[in-house]
Formats: sequence, C-alpha cells, structure tokens
Amino acid sequence: MSRIPASFVTRFRLAGRTLVVDLQKRRKVLSSAPRGGGLVRARYILNHQVPANPMSGSGDQCRCQWSDPARYLGAVAADLGADDCSVALMTAVPLKQLVVLREAAAGLWVEGFFTVGVTNAVRAGEPVSPARSRRRSPGTINMILVTNAFLTAPAMVGMVQVATESKTAVLLSKRVPSWTGKPGATGTGTDAVVVASGAQEDGPVLKYSGTHTKLGELVGRLVSRGIQQGLARSRRRTGTPRPQDVGVGMRISN
Repeated sequence: MSRIPASFVTRFRLAGRTLVVDLQKRRKVLSSAPRGGGLVRARYILNHQVPANPMSGSGDQCRCQWSDPARYLGAVAADLGADDCSVALMTAVPLKQLVVLREAAAGLWVEGFFTVGVTNAVRAGEPVSPARSRRRSPGTINMILVTNAFLTAPAMVGMVQVATESKTAVLLSKRVPSWTGKPGATGTGTDAVVVASGAQEDGPVLKYSGTHTKLGELVGRLVSRGIQQGLARSRRRTGTPRPQDVGVGMRISN
C-alpha cells in the first residue's frame, strides 16, 4: 500500500447516529448533499441516520422537523461542533451497515464510505408518481469519496460520473428492480454523492478523472466493491462491526 502523506489523513468516527468524516482541514468538496451541496470548502462530511419514513408521523411538529432537511442537518452539525464547515447527508440505512473501503496505486488513493439501501430504487426516466407506496425499509445509496489527488472542478464532476456509472452497473448486474417492480433500477430516488479533493501538497494534480484515467479506474473499482458489499449487508441486517475513530489508511478492507 502506498504511503499516505502526513499532511492528509482522513479520520472518521460514529457519533451516535452520525458518521463524521474529518478531512483535517477545509478542502474542496462537490456534492448533491441536502446541506452544503454544490462546490464548497468543508472540513467535515456527515452521514446522519434518520428513522425510516420520518414524514409518516403525525402532527405539525413532526412535519416541521422534516420539511427542511438542510435546517435539520444544520442542527445535527451544530451539536457535533461542525456547523460552519460541513457537508451533510441523511439516510435511513442503519450505520452498522456502513462499508469503508480504499483503493490505491502509485501514490494515488481513493477512500469510500457507503450506506446502501434499495427499497427506494428507481429506473431513470420512470414517471414520478404521487401515489407511490410508503416503505418501511431504508432505500437510499449514499457515497462519500475522498482522494489525495488535487482535482480541478471538471475532474471532480468526472469522479461523480464514474461513481454513478459504477453504481448503476452493479444494480443492473444484481438485477435490482425498481420500486414499481419493473427490472433495471439505475439508482434510488434519494441517492447522494460527495467527492472531496486533496490539496496540491497531498497528491498529484489531476485535470481529468474519466474511465480512461488511473483515478477513474480506482473510483470505478472502489464503488463497485462498496455497492456490492452494501447490498449484501442490507440483505443480512446483522451485526456489522462499528468503525473506530482511526485514520482510514489504517483501517480499510481489501
């Protein structure tokens, strides 16, 4: 395994129902997150576990709590001391099913944090239905990808593209159906992805990250492994060990 530069060691921990990924300082982060989405500079990336179907409760207080995910996640971040420099996701997938993986080659590395549920699976292009039945099981795929490479904005978008292609390839190969029962789900209706770049002193400067590049190769392989393991854990629903607050480079499955 290649040596991790001392200037960049990703750390993560579970704080109650929240995965906290600590980048050690503010770095470029691109995401579709409900809080801190878009292209920002952030130190912390949070993946917060919420109840399945939180909007199914009764009363104005329940509806108010869940009607603004960004505000709710802001309160979660504030409680953890990460409110002013965080990107935050939410999931109903139990965090005991968290998958943490790493791919590395020739001084370049990518680390991934995955929570996988597919009861909310959908095939891109299917009609949106307000009559959609409520599910009690979690149904979101959240992917957090961290690299030591210093990425241009196009390269960060490219990582999102490759990660999405790899995720969809796994769902198709595993014959995951849409929530409608039709075959060929390509994702879920609430998927989110986060890409965090390194700094110039952390790794190579990369302008491209498509499937013809080494970074694209690593991302594709990492996401494929992560989604497959996440699917297996979501089906088992049994005691996956909880990760400790350690450097990711010292605790990555092979």
